[in-house]
Amino acid sequence: MQSKALSDLIERFIKLPTAQRKTLYQQMVSKGVNIARLPIPVTRDSFDRIALSFAQERQWFLWGLDPSSSAYNLPTALRLRGALDVTALQGSFDALVMRHESLRTRFVEEGDQRLQVVEADGRIVMEQLALPATGNDTTDRLDAYIAEQIARPFDLQNGPLLRVQLLRLGADDHVLLLVQHHIVSDAWSMQVMVRELIAGYSQKSAGQPTTLPDLPIQYADYALWQRHWMEAGGREEQLAYWREQLGDEQPVLQLPASRPRPPVRSDRGALHKIELDAELGQALKALAKQQGVTLFMLMLASFQALLHRCSGQDDIRVGVPIANRNRAETEGLIGFFVNTQVLRAQLHGELSFSDLLLQVKQRALGAQAHQDLPFEQLVDALQPERNMSHSPLFQVVYNHISAAPVSAAAASGQIQGLAVEAIEWHNQTAQFDLALNTYESEQSLSASFIYAADLFDAQDACLLASHWLNLLRAIARNPQQRIGELTLLDPDQQQTILAQWNPAPRRFEVERCLHQLIEQQAALRPQAIALTFENQHLSYEALNRRANRLAHHLISQGVGPDHLVGLACERSFDMLVAILAILKAGGAYVPLDPQYPEDRLAYMIEDSGIALLLGQPAVLQHLPLPEGLATVALDASFAEQPEHNPAVALSPDNLAYVIYTSGSTGRPKGTLLPHRNVLRLFDATQDWFGFDHNDVWSLFHSYAFDFSVWEIFGALLHGGRLLIVPQDTTRAADDFYALLCDAGVSVLNQTPSAFRQLMHVACAEQNLQRDNPLRHVVFGGEALDVGSLAPWFQRFGDQTPRLVNMYGITETTVHVTYRPLSCADLQQASVSPIGEPIPDLSWYLLDAQLNPVPHNCIGELYVGRAGLARGYLNRADLTATRFIPNPFDNDGSRLYRTGDLARCTADGVIEYIGRIDHQVKIRGFRIELGEIEARLQALDGIRDAVVLAQPGPSGAQLVAYVVADDAQLEVAELKARLKASLPDYMVPAHLL
Repeated sequence: MQSKALSDLIERFIKLPTAQRKTLYQQMVSKGVNIARLPIPVTRDSFDRIALSFAQERQWFLWGLDPSSSAYNLPTALRLRGALDVTALQGSFDALVMRHESLRTRFVEEGDQRLQVVEADGRIVMEQLALPATGNDTTDRLDAYIAEQIARPFDLQNGPLLRVQLLRLGADDHVLLLVQHHIVSDAWSMQVMVRELIAGYSQKSAGQPTTLPDLPIQYADYALWQRHWMEAGGREEQLAYWREQLGDEQPVLQLPASRPRPPVRSDRGALHKIELDAELGQALKALAKQQGVTLFMLMLASFQALLHRCSGQDDIRVGVPIANRNRAETEGLIGFFVNTQVLRAQLHGELSFSDLLLQVKQRALGAQAHQDLPFEQLVDALQPERNMSHSPLFQVVYNHISAAPVSAAAASGQIQGLAVEAIEWHNQTAQFDLALNTYESEQSLSASFIYAADLFDAQDACLLASHWLNLLRAIARNPQQRIGELTLLDPDQQQTILAQWNPAPRRFEVERCLHQLIEQQAALRPQAIALTFENQHLSYEALNRRANRLAHHLISQGVGPDHLVGLACERSFDMLVAILAILKAGGAYVPLDPQYPEDRLAYMIEDSGIALLLGQPAVLQHLPLPEGLATVALDASFAEQPEHNPAVALSPDNLAYVIYTSGSTGRPKGTLLPHRNVLRLFDATQDWFGFDHNDVWSLFHSYAFDFSVWEIFGALLHGGRLLIVPQDTTRAADDFYALLCDAGVSVLNQTPSAFRQLMHVACAEQNLQRDNPLRHVVFGGEALDVGSLAPWFQRFGDQTPRLVNMYGITETTVHVTYRPLSCADLQQASVSPIGEPIPDLSWYLLDAQLNPVPHNCIGELYVGRAGLARGYLNRADLTATRFIPNPFDNDGSRLYRTGDLARCTADGVIEYIGRIDHQVKIRGFRIELGEIEARLQALDGIRDAVVLAQPGPSGAQLVAYVVADDAQLEVAELKARLKASLPDYMVPAHLL
């Protein structure tokens, strides 16, 4: 088709009604005509009303949200030394403004339409100001003035959208400052402006007319063309590619920050610049050539690898600006052409960097072939959840510039007797959470990080830059390394971090067993109250005497050191008497909560191999007892047995209890814990808490949950009183709070989800005058959102009682860390700070290759030293997997792999992030989602099932998505079938 015919066809295409235009578009596509690459006609004069381009519409929307923002102001500053012809400079600007309609365009809204208005005479008068140079402070004063001018907002409705100032520093020393709004310009446009301005000045100062070739089109022509071909069918064609690339899920990148993300983001930003050494720069350029990629692709891949390692997320999406000047007629225009592409990388620690580079190359080339879809159209089509706290589709940006930074794009040199020098400038605004700019020249490679000051500190940016440089060096050495093996730390940094995590490990000598210290309390204060239950009391002397009689009976039944003894008992004095008696006989108690389903209890009885089971008669009657299992009823007095303390040869390394936790294979697993672990826990934390005989503790939790170990022995080892909370009361926050106050409880232990309900009661108007005797509130069992404690701090302050977050797990003996909480924590970024390790423990944040992770990067938490369990009962394979040799010690010690993700901030705060697997915490109980899924899938009529933990009104709750053979399957029936094999806390709240 000849060019004249093409031109006529395009003009006809644009002027057609929408329906006919779509038909013509399809006909042209069917004949192989790529309409997106055909020349853009001059058609704006044929339209009374000129709509905005899609990019301009987004700028208008953002300006409407905050007209005072300067985030999208684009500055250029030139230092002019020599004899300046001010008249020629103003004339050059006049010619520039008349040449480019964008520079005399403003924007209005009429009804539901946004329109461009091009002024016929949009002359911009150059403001002249004196800013005399006065010695050494000239640079500072100049920088301050430029910053002030850049921060001035524009009025998009009234214009003008270009400000020009000439600052006179001296007779032959000036600064030309240009500030434009992004809605009419972009980085490319700024280069066009400076180039044409200098050319026009040269001609006018020489007394010659301005001679620049005519522009083929204006920006309004482009805006009309873009809308018409997009609406005709171009949008769908391009969008299909991006839908496939980005999918339905649009994750938000959660980078470690010093402060929480504000509900509405601001544009406050800061800059951190780095220079890559020449050797590294040349090595990276050589590597890019060797791998058959551009340096842009290599640097983008390195940035995505860094984001993956720092966030722990596998789906990394980075915004990449492109000039969008893929037509000859747009190359010389001033206007807002730049588009943004979302480049996605899917990473995991086993992926090699070379493979990541290939993935990045393929997606970058694919994006280039589908670059015409405006970003704004992509956002509208994908419909990500809108949130004023972050940008949609991506939160970080990467831009590679194969020259000097934009502000220095003006050619320096001599122009009609003037020495022209570009002044580099960053306007201290951040449009995204983080932006990485790299600058490539023949001699050097440099970079800058622009970061949101709402989120990050200068120290954060400095650390991130250091990690990136170390990663680049590792890539240059060996690009075949797996992503998880690329080191972010140099050896000195690694040693510094290890020392910070474990500054001065201590050892607490343990010479006696749990029951022996309780016997000591009974001897010292025999009449002191040990237990309270439903207004009844039991003294230490009576508790010890009853436990001794039962212990002697157990010994006569063959119980001895490390023998496992089952205990099935409702909350009562009997439960505590039985626990103490089992320990005195040398055995380890295996709690079998009667609230558990029969199927689960049967499995635990069989798996533990217990030969003896203690229980209340009413409980024993309903247990699935295997043939031959001996039982002891706890209603007997055992009056014939002696009352003195049994003399059983035990050491602190003998087992004290075995607690079962959920298992990923569908069956729970038993964890083996000795006396020593519990005793050293209280010795190591005594300086923090100062527990003594005056304390009253509440036993709130099931004795099958290891938080109960802390409650039971925290009270009895110190001679305090243990309040056994009735089962019904644990589920009624009003009753529980009344009981706490009436009983004078001073040490309360709660999961955060349970405490939220109690907090609302305590802070209620009717309870404000009630005397609250609490001294310590200890959180554990699940992640704590510190922000949820705001009502408590407002009511009670942060000193009395003292609120303490203690992260821990069954395999490390209840607690690992200590973190007192304060009102100040409500203002911090850390949602769940877990504090410092208990002094006789060690801990590490490691990557998949057991390397320490840097500050602000997410790693898996490993715990070592005194608190580790022996392992898992009858599970040598799992024990070997979870309890591994400590790579940082040569003493044969072990580390427990927790499966929990955490990070250490720059100021040393460790914060809990989540799980590395599908394990969750519900009401403090550790749950493997795979166990619930296996039970669901085993039920008749269920084809498949997936279980997730989702936020609920009182914390996390389980939601099951079920594919059933029978569409009429009743939810109530399904829940009932699940309750036959799973405890209540593992039954999903919702079945969908």
